[in-house]
Amino acid sequence: MTPAVGFDLDMTLIDSRPGIRAAYQELTARTGVFVDADLAVSRLGPPLRTELRHWFPEDEVEAAVTTYRGLYPEFAIAPSLPTPGAAEALDAVRAAGLRVVVVTSKLGRLAGLHLDHLGLRADELAGGLFAEGKASALVEHGVRWYVGDHVADMVAARTAGVPGVGVTTGPCSESELRAAGASYVLSDLTVFPTLLSEIAVGPEPYAR
Repeated sequence: MTPAVGFDLDMTLIDSRPGIRAAYQELTARTGVFVDADLAVSRLGPPLRTELRHWFPEDEVEAAVTTYRGLYPEFAIAPSLPTPGAAEALDAVRAAGLRVVVVTSKLGRLAGLHLDHLGLRADELAGGLFAEGKASALVEHGVRWYVGDHVADMVAARTAGVPGVGVTTGPCSESELRAAGASYVLSDLTVFPTLLSEIAVGPEPYAR
């Protein structure tokens, strides 16, 4: 298997805040339950149920999840944008002879809609995974470095035994990412090609 670089999705490859904000606002309109959309998008990363439990009684969470996911394709895809340098980062991975693997807590079918809409191609996509739960997918798909914006992404990389590359485009600071085990921390993906050229070197650059 050709080795890979793994990427988180929300706030790593895409700025999904505009779309998710719109989806939460529509969820409020449909259910009558107020969700502070601006607050919710300030803490993206954990699974959807984690956020909805802040707003819905426990016995209504599953129905809210279903409603939200039904709204998502219509309201959340088009407004979302690639993060700075995302396309170039994926190009750099392929130029280095590596594969692109996206591992995200978002459902795979919804993540795929984002990638297709923005023209960001992944060789493999694993969804519905968070923190340590991402590690098995990282190992399965031969990921050698995992790039993410959340401390949970650094936990995933550490659990999988690979270096974590943090980006401060999401809710977590450089110090938080380093404390969670990040081997490298970048301001955004615009500098990732330079980092990759430095770390993917040597006669057997991908040996673990």
